[in-house]
Amino acid sequence: MALFLLDHGAGNVQSLANSIRKLGYDFSWISSPDDFHKASILVFPGQGAFHTAIECLTERGLLDPLYDYIQSGKPYFGICIGMQVLFASSAESPSTLGLGLIPCQMERFDDTTKPVPHMGWNTAEPIDPDALSSEGVSSSDHYYFVHSYRAKYDPERNPEAAMWAHSTTQYGQEVFMSTVRKGNVFGAQFHPEKSSVAGLTVIDAWIKQSLAGRTPAEPSPRIPRLPKPQHGFTRRIIACMDVRANDEGDLIVTKGDQYDVREKSLTSTPLSSTTAVKTAGAVRNLGKPVALAARYFESGADELCLLNITSFRHSPLQDQPMLAVVRAAAERVFVPLTIGGGIKDTVDPDGTKRSAVEVAGAYFRVGADKVSIGSEAVYAVEKVRAADGRLDGSSAIETISKVYGSQAVVVSIDPKRVYVDPATYDGPYKDELVHGRLDAPENERGKAWWYQCTVSGGRETRPVSVVQLAQGAQTLGAGEILLNSIDRDGTGLGFDHDLIGLVKRAVTIPVVASSGAGTKEHFVSVFNETGVEAALAAGIFHREEVGIQEVKLASRQAGIDIR
Repeated sequence: MALFLLDHGAGNVQSLANSIRKLGYDFSWISSPDDFHKASILVFPGQGAFHTAIECLTERGLLDPLYDYIQSGKPYFGICIGMQVLFASSAESPSTLGLGLIPCQMERFDDTTKPVPHMGWNTAEPIDPDALSSEGVSSSDHYYFVHSYRAKYDPERNPEAAMWAHSTTQYGQEVFMSTVRKGNVFGAQFHPEKSSVAGLTVIDAWIKQSLAGRTPAEPSPRIPRLPKPQHGFTRRIIACMDVRANDEGDLIVTKGDQYDVREKSLTSTPLSSTTAVKTAGAVRNLGKPVALAARYFESGADELCLLNITSFRHSPLQDQPMLAVVRAAAERVFVPLTIGGGIKDTVDPDGTKRSAVEVAGAYFRVGADKVSIGSEAVYAVEKVRAADGRLDGSSAIETISKVYGSQAVVVSIDPKRVYVDPATYDGPYKDELVHGRLDAPENERGKAWWYQCTVSGGRETRPVSVVQLAQGAQTLGAGEILLNSIDRDGTGLGFDHDLIGLVKRAVTIPVVASSGAGTKEHFVSVFNETGVEAALAAGIFHREEVGIQEVKLASRQAGIDIR
């Protein structure tokens, strides 16, 4: 039995390859139409836009052979975009036709009451509770989803499509097909290769059953599933690693205090009793990135971020040490991995131009799931604002999201407070002013401020507010906001709820709270008070002052849904 993987050329397929290797199976890649005849078991993983997947398959001459393979009756497993192409079409690009096996169009989630994309961990409830037909999917486990379009489970209005439903998931008040199965075909909207042990169980169960020989199960009657009062969607706990070169040139994980990553030392002079703080010490070394990533995965982190905060040695595509870090981390980590730093149009030392899509693609191919864009997002939003809101399709956000989907693009925002006189301020950001509460720290009471965005690691301010940047990023095509705070970074005072609430109210895409976490209670309060989808920390996890499981236990005890 020959297991083959299909790479359509746009998306992170390396993570599935890593998962299958970990499970002990050998496989080959589909490299030409003729390879479909050699395959006895086929997995088509990936992410990205519906039209991109169909176009890539068509251009490479793989679409018709894929359809013929499925029709041959041999086992097929489609993951995310590999499942979506089974449908007739998608509202993402209505003129692009899918394989048409499932007579249903993929529709976009309603974002009036919840963030879209559906990004995070959720449950999947099998239609048939029989363990022999479960394909390893269990209603007691959580799986990682990241998508904006879904196939509604509606056996009354579309009974033919509903017969394909294998399990359903609820997001907000929408119930959709999270896995499909019929005959030799199985598909998952979630990413099993990014769903930790639960996802590896699904992959292993499907491969084992395919190798042993599949006996088509009789489908059970499909009945409507009404939305429950509460969905299974959970809040995410994210561990972040700021990666940079130390003074010897080795890549290490570091952490700044208000973005200063060098060790501080106390100095005094013999003739004075005054002690000064010197900040030009060595780069703070908190460990090796791959080892830390593995530790956080084993500790139950829901997601990991690797942010390259040093300048690239030559260019992003020639920064082999960072690419190697991502590749090695992806071999040991089976939860989502975001990479940031240098995701932009660049020029190599020899004059070769590299597009942001090319840079992002290089990281996706070694195992990243999302890319984080910082300063370039600020410049892109400034350009759009100067053009009265017109988009020209040239920004890194636009080009990457067009190929890989908005869910693959995170915009990292580094705002800082600008204090003003609340009695006299009448500037352009008066509608975004935050007033210090009576129960706030003493240095904030009676004051007012707005949040100004920065670039270059917080070293340069720009004439853009945090709300303007967040809304502009969403318009350009970003699928998530990573919201930092220069004022709270490294302080341990807790997340800036005013900042987070301001941005949460301004956008309809997921928001990750970052900067300031010092205790497990800070996570509980930011979830309860702001409704943010995820919360991120770095230093307290690196120094083991607070454990990820401590945060999760405290959150569960507070009634917050946590994986």
